[in-house]
This record gives sequence, C-alpha cells and structure tokens, in this order.
Amino acid sequence: MDHLLRGLAPVSDAAWTLLDAEARSRLVVALGARKLVDFAGPHGWQHSATNLGRTEPVADTPTEQVRARRRRVLPLVEVRADFDVLREELVDVDRGAADVDLTSLDAAAMRMAQAENTTVFHGWTAAGITGIGQASPHPEIPAGADVDAFPSTVAKAVETLLKSGVSGPYGLAVGPARYTAIVETAEHGGYPLWDHVRQILGGPIVWAPGVRGGVVLSMRGGDFLFESGEDLAVGYDHHDERSVHLYLEQTFSFRVATAEAAVALTAQ
Repeated sequence: MDHLLRGLAPVSDAAWTLLDAEARSRLVVALGARKLVDFAGPHGWQHSATNLGRTEPVADTPTEQVRARRRRVLPLVEVRADFDVLREELVDVDRGAADVDLTSLDAAAMRMAQAENTTVFHGWTAAGITGIGQASPHPEIPAGADVDAFPSTVAKAVETLLKSGVSGPYGLAVGPARYTAIVETAEHGGYPLWDHVRQILGGPIVWAPGVRGGVVLSMRGGDFLFESGEDLAVGYDHHDERSVHLYLEQTFSFRVATAEAAVALTAQ
C-alpha cells in the first residue's frame, strides 16, 4: 500500500488534483534554496542515506589479521507539516467551486519551505546537517540596517569569493523583509537597487523564508548538494466528521562540498 495512504482518504480524484496543484504552486515560490544549490533526485521513499564517499575504521573484526572499514553515509531526514481541510470544502471541489479554502495548506507549505531553507543555509544539528553559512570559513559580513549600503556589502562578499578562487555566477539568498527592501529601494538618481545587486552577483536574488541575514554563494555547481528521497507530496493521516487531516512530507539530505564557496551576511 502507498505509504501516503491516499486511497483511504475521503477525497475525490478531482480534490487530490487540486491539492497537489495548490501545494506545488505555493512551494515553488518559497523553496528558495533549491534555486541556488545542486538538486539530485527524487530517489524515492525507500532511499535512506547519501553516500559520502568516505570510510572510518572498525576497531574489532571477527577474525584475526583481517582489517575492516565502515562506509560513511548521511541519513536522509523525514520532514512533515500537518494541515487540514474541511470535508465540506473538498465536496465543493466536485461541485466546481473555484474558491476552496486552503488556508491551512498555505501555512503548512510555508513551514515546510522555512524548514528546508533554514536547514540548507543555517544547518540542522539534530539531523546531522551543516548549513552553508555554518560551513563557510570566511568571516561573516554585517549586512546592516541601511539598505542603500547593501550593494557594497554584496560586493565585499563577491570579492571574498574571487580572492578564494571561487568563480561565479553568484546568487544571493535573503529573507522576506530584506528581499522586499531590495525590491522597493531606488538608489540616488533613481537606479533600482535590485538591478545594481544583480549586476554585482551575475546571478539571482532569491526570496527564501527562513534565511537570517543573507548568504552569497557561487552557482558554478558542485559546491552545495541537496539530495531528495521522496520529493514533496501530500499524504493522508486521518479524518473526522468535520475535517480531513493531511500533511506535506519529504525526505532529504544536504551537504557542503566546498565550504569556501559562500559568504554569510549577518542580520545586523
């Protein structure tokens, strides 16, 4: 049986189609990390670990004069965000309703995106994942509160990468507040701040909920590796007389291959 248990849910094919489409549309916008790092997969629900290509010694062996080493792997983490939909709303989908209330799905998608973005850029110690900002050996660069000075901050980060022999193009991940400030600000003379920062980077500025401060990173490829087992999917948990209780779920790992290929920007 499908582990998502969708066949047990009181949800029609049309409603599942709507839920999948709406979840996808919300997640594509908010999953900022995936726009900047290498993505591999999805490899499926049963894929459990990422091969690190390294080993560690095994102290004891069952036979004398036999040596052993154990392969090192990074286990994938399973992440789930619960939400619910009124059964009445799902029935209305089959009646042709175009304004179905999916507020709970919106919130779950945002939580999932924040969890993924935070993990990639800031790490998740309990899951054994080191984030890009954590791994970087470069000193953090204060972003400051003055948005007008932000191009200078980004230029310093790019210069740091160039001096380390890290080629571009470069991308920038920032949280919602900083992103909005960049979009809305015009420099002296009316030139958009957004265009100036883009010219410095040679790559995109990405809206990434969950990011604190910002991260400038190379997009040359091979430096930051996101591995997907089960990509984001909608599953069924249970239902009652009023609501159907569902969830968004995925499995993934993340690792930094080239720590010097990124510079973290502090919030203040």
